[in-house]
Amino acid sequence: MKFRLPVAGTLLASLLTAPALAQVPTDLPPAISVTGEATVSVAPDQAQLDAGVTTDAKTAREAADANNATMGKVLLALKGAGIEEKDYQTSRLSLQPQFANRNASSPTAPPSIVGYHASNHVTIRLRDVTKVAGIIDTLVGAGANDIGGLSFSVSQASKLLDDARERAIADARRKAEIYAKAAGVTLGAPLSIAELGSAPQPMFRAKVAASGFAPTPVAQGEETLSVSVNVTWAIKQAGP
Repeated sequence: MKFRLPVAGTLLASLLTAPALAQVPTDLPPAISVTGEATVSVAPDQAQLDAGVTTDAKTAREAADANNATMGKVLLALKGAGIEEKDYQTSRLSLQPQFANRNASSPTAPPSIVGYHASNHVTIRLRDVTKVAGIIDTLVGAGANDIGGLSFSVSQASKLLDDARERAIADARRKAEIYAKAAGVTLGAPLSIAELGSAPQPMFRAKVAASGFAPTPVAQGEETLSVSVNVTWAIKQAGP
């Protein structure tokens, strides 16, 4: 024998067992929430550069030997230019076969090796941005034929951002006071402060073409650091 619960009974049972809905708080203190912003522009004081040597030859041994010889000259040139060994590091090193194009008449035939490609790159940190152009010319003169990934940055970015944070809070207070005056209320103490987003290390990137015929022109420009902060201020109702 089968029994069925009436629909009304099922609905009543569901209501009795369901969790109570969260109550929306109605006693939140009156407040004004604004976003303060500040920026700082400063010339970069350090740079990073990627430089290396690529070599093609018929055999792997020939490609590796030629690449090693030229790269050795590049590293000696860096040392001779006053770059400390701790400021340059091998970042890419490879030796790969080069294959001939497939023959359309026999597409299933295995590809044949026609030569080898050797590559060796270093990442260089320059603590004096005025040396960037000269270092590039030195690298090219020593045999580097693959240069790029130039980036500028600010070493004291954290300190500069702290100054910007103070000014962002001041900007938030200024805005809040304008709203408070317009609304006829008095600004109280801040209830919450939250920095919006993140403040990554600022960086400017540019590709540099290797050329040994004329001094390399390099423009470092300026870095702009920005901070945004959201502040919620308590407010007091104006007296009668």
